[in-house]
Amino acid sequence: MQNKNNNLVEDTDIKFLERAITDHQGDIKKFKTAYRQQKGDNPGPGLVFLAGFKADMDGSKAEALAAWCASKDLAFLRFDYFGHGQSEGDFIEGTVSLWREDVFEIISKLTTGPQIIVGSSFGGWLSLMAACHKPLDIAALVLVAPAVDMTDRLMESFFNKALLKELHNNGVAYLPSDYDDEGYPITKELIEDGRKHLMLEKGIEFKGPVRILHGRLDTSVPWSLSLELAGALASQDVETTFVEHGDHSLSEPENIDLLTTTLSRLYDQI
Repeated sequence: MQNKNNNLVEDTDIKFLERAITDHQGDIKKFKTAYRQQKGDNPGPGLVFLAGFKADMDGSKAEALAAWCASKDLAFLRFDYFGHGQSEGDFIEGTVSLWREDVFEIISKLTTGPQIIVGSSFGGWLSLMAACHKPLDIAALVLVAPAVDMTDRLMESFFNKALLKELHNNGVAYLPSDYDDEGYPITKELIEDGRKHLMLEKGIEFKGPVRILHGRLDTSVPWSLSLELAGALASQDVETTFVEHGDHSLSEPENIDLLTTTLSRLYDQI
């Protein structure tokens, strides 16, 4: 990867941050969070990317953002949640509370000054949580098909009788997905824990700029959810863009161009 001066981007090899969590039995478990970070001398806010559910920090959007940040000399941080990608932990033990803490702690420990968060799908929900969490200094949000209140609006509501029976009997059910042949393991604990963090009904207090991008052909997160989100935000600076032929991931070249153009305009504004 190269920047606009044709110099190699500062080391973006995977690094690991030592972490610890208290499990359901009250025992402390140590694990490592994998991340990539590149420095930048641009005085503007740094950029943080939050990937989707069961996704990782090396997807096409993350790679494109890394190159874009290098060209602008902006600091950029991406990482894998607990049980995702190259981070340690068993995915099936994950909860919204745990992944939320991942985001809060990683941003707090590895960034300095204001940040803009790009959140994709589940990462969009986590981005909104971070934006409302003090003392994190979140300047703005760019949300791609944000799966806000996902455990309630998307998971639990999509369960049929067979999946509900499986969840009740086994404590886990596998939700079919276009992105995983085995389906996503959804635990009863994940659903119940998610209820602690629902945002839409109570309103979202973040008042900074928010840009929402959503494909009209999204079969994972209905675009109507982004309209509801826009109405729930306290911010007076919210723009929602629908991509007529866009899918859930919005990873096609023209979609990436839209994302970086949106970011460029946002940086010009801040």
